[in-house]
Amino acid sequence: MLQENDSENSSLFVLQSNMKIFQKIFRLAPRKRGFHLIESEILQVVKEIGEIETGMLHLFLKHTSASLCLGENADPSVREDLEHFFSDIADDKPYYIHTYEGRDDMPAHIKSIIIGTSLTIPITQGRLNLGTWQGIYLNEHREYAGGRSVVATVMGI
Repeated sequence: MLQENDSENSSLFVLQSNMKIFQKIFRLAPRKRGFHLIESEILQVVKEIGEIETGMLHLFLKHTSASLCLGENADPSVREDLEHFFSDIADDKPYYIHTYEGRDDMPAHIKSIIIGTSLTIPITQGRLNLGTWQGIYLNEHREYAGGRSVVATVMGI
C-alpha cells in the first residue's frame, strides 16, 4: 500500500510492501548499421518483467557508438528514414579530427550523444507499457560493430 503525505506542497510516499529489484547484463548480437527493433530479445532475456505488477524497466547501453530509443514498430521504412536522416546530419564532415577507428567513428559518437544510451519504460501488470506503435530500437551507428552490452534493471512491486 502506498501512502501520500502532501504537506507544504511536497509529497512523501511510504511504500508498505516489498520492492523487487533485478539487474541483468546481456549482449545483443552484432547488427549492421541502422535502426533495429530489439523488444523481443529483451523480453526473452529479462523474464523478471513478468513478476512486476507496477514498476519500471531501465535499459542502459554500455557503448559510445550506438544508442537506444523508442520508435515506430510497424513500418520498417521509418527505421530506414531515421538512418538516412542521422547519416545526413552527421556523416562525412571534413572537420572531424577523431577518426582513429575509421571514418564512421566520430559520426557514431555524435549520433549516440544526440539520441542517448538509456531508456526507462513503465511496467504494468507484468508487461512493458508501450504505446500501440512503439518499439525499442538499438541504433547501430558503426559499419562493422560487434555485439552490444546492455544493463537491464527491473524495479517494482
